[in-house]
Amino acid sequence: MIRIRFSVLAICITLLLQPGLAVAAPYKSWTQLTPVQQEALQPLATQWDTLPTKLQKNLLHAAKRYPKLTPEQKQRFQNRLEKWSKLTPEQRKRAREKFSAFSKVPPERREQVKQMVRQQEAAASGVPPAAPAMSDK
Repeated sequence: MIRIRFSVLAICITLLLQPGLAVAAPYKSWTQLTPVQQEALQPLATQWDTLPTKLQKNLLHAAKRYPKLTPEQKQRFQNRLEKWSKLTPEQRKRAREKFSAFSKVPPERREQVKQMVRQQEAAASGVPPAAPAMSDK
């Protein structure tokens, strides 16, 4: 289960962290998407037609897996898309940089780094950090 969650997270982040390309004609307009694709990509509905072609293709590829996700995974997928859609270009750039740096952290240290980030975010927001998810190893 943890592997599936991490896979979904990794796919979403990888797809969303693609550097922006010049805006061209959409690969597919929002109205050309299937109802399932529109459901999966709903958080991006208002900006879909302005997304770079490469990003649209990547997101459509991710949307193929959407019907097979659990309701919790679907919600998480859409929440992450919504958060990403609200970021400024500078915030997206910083997120890409952080993702790149995190991918270089050795796997055995990643949980420690995640916990550090949770603590920093909690301190900044004044909300206590959530307990880390239990591993199914």
